[in-house]
Amino acid sequence: MPAVSPPAALLGAALLAAALVPPLPAAAGGPDLSGYPAPAATERRWLIELPAQLAASPDPRLSADAADWRVELIVGREQLVDCNVHRLAGELRPEALPALGTSLYRVRGGTTTLSTRRACPGEAPKRRFVALGGKPFVVPYNPRLPIVVIAPRELEVRWRLWKAETRQQRARSF
Repeated sequence: MPAVSPPAALLGAALLAAALVPPLPAAAGGPDLSGYPAPAATERRWLIELPAQLAASPDPRLSADAADWRVELIVGREQLVDCNVHRLAGELRPEALPALGTSLYRVRGGTTTLSTRRACPGEAPKRRFVALGGKPFVVPYNPRLPIVVIAPRELEVRWRLWKAETRQQRARSF
């Protein structure tokens, strides 16, 4: 096993301690986001505070262990759309915040709408939520730290919880 330098060992111990200690309670006006960068004038900062304890699922097949849960971040905006498939061009990227032992998530783009181009005769446009295209953006469930997203002002951030099944299935080998 390679030797670890004392500064690296101390940093590792500090990060582990920060991860194990719950954050201090927020001030009466809201959560303490002093360690997070402020948004630019054209951006908004969104905050997701996850509950420490969720109600038990009525489905026994779903895991009750928060280590098996994930949070999907969904960024988009409500707009009038027709029968075509619509997505926003942009991406969501993590930015490490070593001092806090966590990341913040920043949206790049998201202002241009992409869509298929089929005809929609006789169909009136409907107001729908149009999200960033691409793969779902999923982060671990951690109720001790807030999830902070910085996005262009005209976008909205939504989230949903994913829970794993308790049953594991064996893959076939051949």
